Amino acid sequence: MGREAENATSVTITPDGPLLLPGPVEVTLPDGTVVTSRRFTVALCTCRRSRIYPWCDTSHRRRTKNAKETR
Repeated sequence: MGREAENATSVTITPDGPLLLPGPVEVTLPDGTVVTSRRFTVALCTCRRSRIYPWCDTSHRRRTKNAKETR
C-alpha cells in the first residue's frame, strides 16, 4: 500500500443520502464560513434540504418523487 493510500480520507457515498466521512471534519461554506464537527462519523448533506446544512438531518428521507423524476 502506498503512502498516499495510508493517509487518504475515506468517503462513503450512500444512495439518496448523505456523504459519510470519518470525523472530525472542517467544512468551508461558499460564504467563507468555516464549520466543524468533531463527531466520530460525519454526515454531509447532499440534497440541500437539511435545516442544519451542511450537516445531514435526514430530510432526504421525506423527499417524495414527482412525476418528472419517475420518468
